[in-house]
Amino acid sequence: MTWQAGRTRTWRPGWPCPVGSTLRQQRHGGADPTYRIDPAGRHWRGLRTPTGPATLAIEARPATGDVRAEAWGPGADWALESVPGLLGADDDVSGFDPRHPVLVEAWRRHRHHRIGRSGLVMEALVPAIIEQKVTGQEAFAGFRMLVHRFGERAPGPGVELRLWVQPDAATVRTIPSWEWLRMHVDPARSRAIVTAARVADALERTATLPPDEADRRLRSLPGVGVWTSAEVRQRSHGDADAVSFGDYHVAKDVGMVLTGTPFDDAQLEEFLEPWRPQRGRVPTLLRVAALHRPRHGPRLAPRTHLPARVTRT
Repeated sequence: MTWQAGRTRTWRPGWPCPVGSTLRQQRHGGADPTYRIDPAGRHWRGLRTPTGPATLAIEARPATGDVRAEAWGPGADWALESVPGLLGADDDVSGFDPRHPVLVEAWRRHRHHRIGRSGLVMEALVPAIIEQKVTGQEAFAGFRMLVHRFGERAPGPGVELRLWVQPDAATVRTIPSWEWLRMHVDPARSRAIVTAARVADALERTATLPPDEADRRLRSLPGVGVWTSAEVRQRSHGDADAVSFGDYHVAKDVGMVLTGTPFDDAQLEEFLEPWRPQRGRVPTLLRVAALHRPRHGPRLAPRTHLPARVTRT
């Protein structure tokens, strides 16, 4: 493929930055239309920045120890400016003590992993709400339909790569109820998304607030609870203390891997307390190290009109 060159930036991290594992926290399923990895290993993202849509390509260059980023579209400058934060430059790991032998070994192997921050709150919030109370298969499919029906092609080479940008808040506010149902998003979730879109500008400003205040403001929205706020803050705010309480897997996985017994949320909260204000780094580290309880038995079936058993909000 050939295309017109975009704006570029070369950035040298102060640590051996694992670009791929850090960026993948921004991905919503393997077929996320706003995220691509090309055969050369470059990570491509379609972004809705405060200055307009952008295509952002990020390439790790281990031989020189730097990262090359290239961006196209009205939001190109903003996207390039966001690269260090996106790759974890704002994540301070100095106070993290792994404590547990399993975490000590995982930290030894993955001590360069950082929690990145996109700085884009609605970009993280919309898919997080779609992912409430449903299987991953259903959530990722609903998100793809939303982006394909109401988003737009990412600028520059994003068109050739079939890369998309999420719809903006103004568009989300106009999506009628029957269209949400066609995307398998029930009225409770669609109302939460539309309500958030009405105050999108205020939500974006929470990206610069202290974590507790950002959490309070996010959870003041109808339909946004502990789980959704944590999922958003992990991605947009880079909050190392954000834990997805209410997730179908997180408590069980942490308990099984670190104690041999699956936890419920109350047990997980008590267990993680010694790691405050970096509690979220424990499940993140286990995920990066691919440590989880054995996956046996049938998966949860995608729901139809019946209420789901998963309780995250």
